Amino acid sequence: MKTVFKSLLLLHFLLLLLLCFVSPSSFFLLKVPVGGLVACRLRQSQAFMQFKDEFDTRHCNHSDDFNGVWCDNSTGAVTVLQLRDCLSGTLKSNSSLFGFHQLRYLALNRNNFTSASLPSEFCNLNKLKLLSLFSNGFIDLSHNDLMGSFPLVRNLGKLAVLDLSDNHFSGTLNPNNSLFELHSLRYLNLAFNNISSSLPSKFGNLNKLEVLSLSFNGFSGQCFPTISNLTRITQLYLHNNELTGSFPLVQNLTKLSFLGLSDNLFSGTIPSYLFTFPSLSTLDLRENDLSGSIEVPNSSTSSKLEIMYLGFNHLEGKILEPISKLINLKRLDLSFLNTSYPIDLNLLSPLKSLSYLDFSGNSLSPASLSSSSYIPLSMESIVLSLCGIREFPNILKHLQNLIHIDITSNQIKGKIPEWLWTLPQLSFVDISNNSFNGFQGSAEVFVNLSVRILMLDANNFEGALPTLPLSIIGFSAIHNSFTGEIPLSICNRTSLTMVDLSYNNFTGPIPQCLSNFMFVNLRKNDLEGSIPDTFYTDSSLKSLDVGYNRLTGKLPRSLLNCSSLRFLSVDNNRVKDTFPFWLKALPNLRVLTLRSNKFYGPISPPHQGPLGFPELRIFEIADNMFTGSLPPSFFVNWKASALTKNEDGGLYMVYEYDKAANSPVRYTYTDTIDLQYKGLHMEQERVLTSYAAIDFSGNRLQGQIPESIGLLKALIALNLSNNAFTGHIPLSFANLMNLESLDMSGNQLSGTIPNGLGSLSFLVYISVAHNKLKGEIPQGTQITGQIKSSFEGNAGLCGLPLQETCFDSSVPPIQPKQEDEEKGEVINWKAVAIGYAPGLLFGLAIAHLIASYKPEWLVKIIGF
Repeated sequence: MKTVFKSLLLLHFLLLLLLCFVSPSSFFLLKVPVGGLVACRLRQSQAFMQFKDEFDTRHCNHSDDFNGVWCDNSTGAVTVLQLRDCLSGTLKSNSSLFGFHQLRYLALNRNNFTSASLPSEFCNLNKLKLLSLFSNGFIDLSHNDLMGSFPLVRNLGKLAVLDLSDNHFSGTLNPNNSLFELHSLRYLNLAFNNISSSLPSKFGNLNKLEVLSLSFNGFSGQCFPTISNLTRITQLYLHNNELTGSFPLVQNLTKLSFLGLSDNLFSGTIPSYLFTFPSLSTLDLRENDLSGSIEVPNSSTSSKLEIMYLGFNHLEGKILEPISKLINLKRLDLSFLNTSYPIDLNLLSPLKSLSYLDFSGNSLSPASLSSSSYIPLSMESIVLSLCGIREFPNILKHLQNLIHIDITSNQIKGKIPEWLWTLPQLSFVDISNNSFNGFQGSAEVFVNLSVRILMLDANNFEGALPTLPLSIIGFSAIHNSFTGEIPLSICNRTSLTMVDLSYNNFTGPIPQCLSNFMFVNLRKNDLEGSIPDTFYTDSSLKSLDVGYNRLTGKLPRSLLNCSSLRFLSVDNNRVKDTFPFWLKALPNLRVLTLRSNKFYGPISPPHQGPLGFPELRIFEIADNMFTGSLPPSFFVNWKASALTKNEDGGLYMVYEYDKAANSPVRYTYTDTIDLQYKGLHMEQERVLTSYAAIDFSGNRLQGQIPESIGLLKALIALNLSNNAFTGHIPLSFANLMNLESLDMSGNQLSGTIPNGLGSLSFLVYISVAHNKLKGEIPQGTQITGQIKSSFEGNAGLCGLPLQETCFDSSVPPIQPKQEDEEKGEVINWKAVAIGYAPGLLFGLAIAHLIASYKPEWLVKIIGF
């Protein structure tokens, strides 16, 4: 959603620049300078190069026509400077950038600035008309976040375009902010930040605004009433905030072409005057608390409204009758409206241009799904998920333009009708979570189809896997009962990127062509033999899961050729091998799961230094036969030492694998994993990218637990149980402020439990049972709330939650001298950690590595 929204907003931005600024700012779209702009002379070009030399530009595309400087033809001064996807480093207050005093247009987008804030020297560039700094990673603008005046925009009275979107600005937006003194602003974009406050009424002072985007923040309260002053506005984006109250007072904004208020808490009815706005083409009101009926004036037949999203509200009354007056509609979302009566799809017949329809979560009239019913023949994408449908909707038979169908999570039984595959444009089919048990026609029914994505998950299919279409890109059939060997014909599907056959009954060997794909999941079948050692150089494989089979042999060394590999799971097999230190050469490996195999030997590198996996965040090697001790520096230089987010800002390890520009849907694949977490075994949960987990349980590891484990700031789950660790519990555990689950039971640990564990506010599960610990259990909410069995089996422990009381519970537990000596070592490790950034905790009150949702594939409808 965010990526699509951002792209749409950027498109509007560029169109605005093209239409509204016909002089020098057209450089955003042109490859050669025009309108009084010329190539700069040597001195100005050298100054530009000096500015670039302040940063690492190794990843800069120097041939990008967007990047460069242009000068005024008459004065020779630099007036235009733009660099995107180019600079990496700190933007300092003494940067030569601030010497370009004649700059009118400055665009530094999608760079990698490591600055925590923006230098106040921007305000010296007082001739700026356009300032675009979106997607750079800035955190705040001043010591007081966004309170008070922007050092950035003070004195920039000529600004017409300001884009600070997709950064990390946080705090409140004060009404006295100098932002509201920029009376020349025509475009303002603060979207995709973390600003949390009410919307100041002084936004109404910016009455020259034509585009305003405040989406994806934390704005709350009612929409500012002075919004009615913004009579020039054409595009208003307030998506994904926490705005409340009745519908905003936009009746004066008659020039609106785009109105986006989705994902808020607006209540009341939808005003009928919206449908009389002469230029309104997109109306997005999804996921609010809007109620009542819809009234569309008869004069609205001339409405230009083409896109209308009303899903996830509480609309009642006759929904489709008034909507049918909007005859220019092309995309319509009426999902999850909680209507009290079945909806008749025949009422859509006047909408001759309708191409996208989402009726998910509503009750549909069975008669309106029959072949004798009518919906517009222009339909290209239809989503009827969770509609209680019991028979295949034959109404689709006549839709010769249909590209995408989603009838997931209904109650349809029997075989898929053969006529479905005769639809000439059909490319995306999702029939998951039904009770289908076969296909009408021959087993070769798919071969010559144009279908690119086919999702058969969670049905009752059995027998051999049908032959896949030659055009297939993604195929998923998880949670069925397919049997036999995986057909070798999948190796001949040259476009196939994603294969998910997990949770079936396939037997025999794994096909030799795993290198052909990006995502492979064969989990929970009866496959046997070894993992093919046929991964070729520069393989595009990113995720491989072969867990819960009967695989033997060794890990294939040719995996080293898979430089894009991020996720590797071979858990619960019979693989017999030593620890794969060689995998540390994979620069992107984030998840390594070797649980329950026959791995053996040490997990410490031969040089007894750090383990050395540069990106590893989940390390799961439980229930093997690993031996030896861990060196003190074992956890140094791990990625888990800092909280990070995914490249697209998302929480989970999600990959997009079908990026066709004209696709009505966007398909993604999500990595899942089994975890021993909080004392429970949880199966196939989504993997968070921003946090880390380690499970060494059930091995034969010994020696002391390395103090360097305290460097892993992102760690939320640590399981060292059932080994032979000795010595004291590291004091550095107190640094693991995000830790939620800690299991050290079944070892030979001695000494006392460090008081610092009592200060870990997120810790909800701890077990130190069956060790040799002594002294008083630290008293703190997170400790005393644990069950008694978490501390049993330690003869010397006393205090709650155990029944054994200490002689003098008012005296804090005495830490042994050895722990005092270890403090020096802890300090040394802290010194080592100085170079680690603290990272960002974005929007998570409690950090969960897993979510209680069992994902298969994510299908995101592009409704922006």
